[in-house]
Amino acid sequence: MSRLVASRKRLLRVRTVQHSQAIAELVQARDTVRELSENARRIAQVRMELFEGSGDVGGGTFAAQRELATRLEQAGLQIDGAIYDARRRVEEKDERRVLTDRDREIAERLTDKAQAAKDAAIEARLNAIPRVRRMQSKDQTA
Repeated sequence: MSRLVASRKRLLRVRTVQHSQAIAELVQARDTVRELSENARRIAQVRMELFEGSGDVGGGTFAAQRELATRLEQAGLQIDGAIYDARRRVEEKDERRVLTDRDREIAERLTDKAQAAKDAAIEARLNAIPRVRRMQSKDQTA
C-alpha cells in the first residue's frame, strides 16, 4: 500500500510540474501578444506622425515619406497576421493549461484515495489486534 501512495505522490508531483509549465507557456504567449499589439500600435502611431506638420515639402521628401508610409503599412499588416497567430497560440496554451489542471486534480484525488485506503488498512490491522494485546503494547511504550 505504501508503494501505491508513493507512486501516486510521484504522479501528483509530475502533474503539478506539467501544470506549472503550461501556465508559464500561457503567460509567455500572452506576453507575446501584448508585445506584438504594442508594436502594431507604435507602427500605426509613427505612420500617422509621418505626415503631421510637414507643411511644404519637396517632391523627393514627399516620395520618401510615401515610401516609408507604405512600408509601415506593410509592416502593420504583417504584425496583424503575427498577432492573429499569437492569439491562436494563446488559446492552444490555455486549452493545454486546462487539461493539465484536470490531470493534476485527478492525480490529487487518486493520491488522497490511496492515502485513505492505506490509513483504513492500518486502522483495520489495529482493530484486528485483540484488545488485551493493545493495552499491553500501550503499557510497554509508556
